[in-house]
Amino acid sequence: MTEGLRHGAMGEEAVHLCVDIQELFGPASPWAVPWMEETLPVAAELAAAHAERTIFTRFIPPRTLDETVGTWRRYYEHWPQMLRETLDPAMLELRAPLRALVPPARQFDRMIYSPWVDGRLHQMLQQGGISTLIVTGGETDVCVMSTVFGAVDRGYRVVVVSDGVSSSADSGHDAAMTLYRGRLSHQIEVASRAEIEEAWRV
Repeated sequence: MTEGLRHGAMGEEAVHLCVDIQELFGPASPWAVPWMEETLPVAAELAAAHAERTIFTRFIPPRTLDETVGTWRRYYEHWPQMLRETLDPAMLELRAPLRALVPPARQFDRMIYSPWVDGRLHQMLQQGGISTLIVTGGETDVCVMSTVFGAVDRGYRVVVVSDGVSSSADSGHDAAMTLYRGRLSHQIEVASRAEIEEAWRV
């Protein structure tokens, strides 16, 4: 297993991509991610230190079941209380420590696990000269994984913050981290926030 930054320091080509640290996954939600309470301070410290270079993604459920297709329809038939027609809009917001950082930090909303499908995020990053993504958030084995895989496909340098990602399933988190550190170690670096802060020179 490989741990740590192996490809040198980072600078203005890097952004912190913080995935879905929202009230939607907080303690009051049916989708609660308990570990988020431990990793939230890590993501918040990184975001506060680099607010102008942070992008917060938000997962936005569809408004009604009629807006869903295929297996997403089955998914929301199981979770009808999470459709926006009944959901408290406050549940979509970023967790409080992060919310105050926008602006200068930016938000990026999407309705599926991947932020890459419609090309908006890639275009935003390319216009900013970004080639390195430092990733925090949740869940390690769902939206973070989809974010990381899409970034790898597009050739970004990807750094997963080991103490800044979480999941509601221990087994899924552990398996994803093993994958990042092992089989994908040529394309994904895994490092602690402290190591990243030491190496991120902006």
